[in-house]
Amino acid sequence: MSEPRKRLRSARRWIIKIGSSILTNDGKGLDHELINAWTTDIATLLSDGKQVVLVSSGSIAEGIVRLGWPSRPSRVNELQAAAAVGQMGLVQAYESGFKVFNRTTAQVLLTHDDIADRRRYLNARATLNTLIQHGVVPIVNENDTVTTAEIRLGDNDTLAAQVANLIDADVLVLLTDQQGLYNRDPRKHGDAKLIERADASDPAIQTLAGPSGTSIGSGGMGTKVLAAERAAQAGTTTVVASGREPAIIARLAEGAALGTMFTSKQKVVDARKRWLANHLRANGELILDDGACVALVNNGVSLLAAGVTACQGSFSRGELVTCRSSAGEEIACGLANYNADETRRVMGLASDQFVQTLGYAMEPELIHRDNLVVKR
Repeated sequence: MSEPRKRLRSARRWIIKIGSSILTNDGKGLDHELINAWTTDIATLLSDGKQVVLVSSGSIAEGIVRLGWPSRPSRVNELQAAAAVGQMGLVQAYESGFKVFNRTTAQVLLTHDDIADRRRYLNARATLNTLIQHGVVPIVNENDTVTTAEIRLGDNDTLAAQVANLIDADVLVLLTDQQGLYNRDPRKHGDAKLIERADASDPAIQTLAGPSGTSIGSGGMGTKVLAAERAAQAGTTTVVASGREPAIIARLAEGAALGTMFTSKQKVVDARKRWLANHLRANGELILDDGACVALVNNGVSLLAAGVTACQGSFSRGELVTCRSSAGEEIACGLANYNADETRRVMGLASDQFVQTLGYAMEPELIHRDNLVVKR
């Protein structure tokens, strides 16, 4: 058994995400046989002293089946209606599965705003920690009933990575309809080889991941690779594996060489900066000169107005902005000390010129290094 696989045997806090394509039996309704197999494995983990959060897709797909619709609708209100109907069946299925083992479950529905707002983020963290400390299995899903395209997390691979960061998980397991990440698309190339271990921070890995292969789910292998990279910020090891593999969760917990394991050499990011880094939507962009880019990346300094050449978008003081090089590469993100109008007036200036230009000065920097996360 390899050293990385041994980590799974000693891991205490697990996030297990199950995708729609396997959960709903390719769109034909919930696969209760598989659900019972997964709940059996998870119950075993709980009996061994592990803590588990289950992130489950499937509400929209199950709702479509329950409503008798022939295909997935495109209108937002119909998708939201399907989610409302399907979430009932999804929770019932898991509750029934865990009840056999006298395990209590809880439904936790999150939105992008719950992650982006610091107070709500901390509330969600406290709730999840309390549940798992009491042996409860939280069933987490995006609140598709109320979210729209503009405020969605986007897919449950991303949500699972966010939850891993939220509660400092040791392991993130992404169960899908593929054995893991291959060097070529196995649906098109019979000689494709499974990659047993990959570096979550390696940009080359992303090029191997293609788009979603089904019309049932919103994710694909690309979203799983990105999820592994995000989860690595908390020191979380990610495994992508087939949910149809017998006793998959139990075997992974024993250290079996199944699926693709993603590890990373990157330094673990502290909790506050993980929250900043995992904002999915910024309110504006600052374009930096070469000197400012080098200073942020190499010296860990605050962002000064003198290094900003352009300001795009509309944002208020305290909102998230992205920092980019003149070539468009994302360098960092952080919370702005000045709003967009103020930033445009002082960009390119030294800090001691703020009072002369604005008539006041709140902070000498545009973004303090404590509120700044470097992306490269």
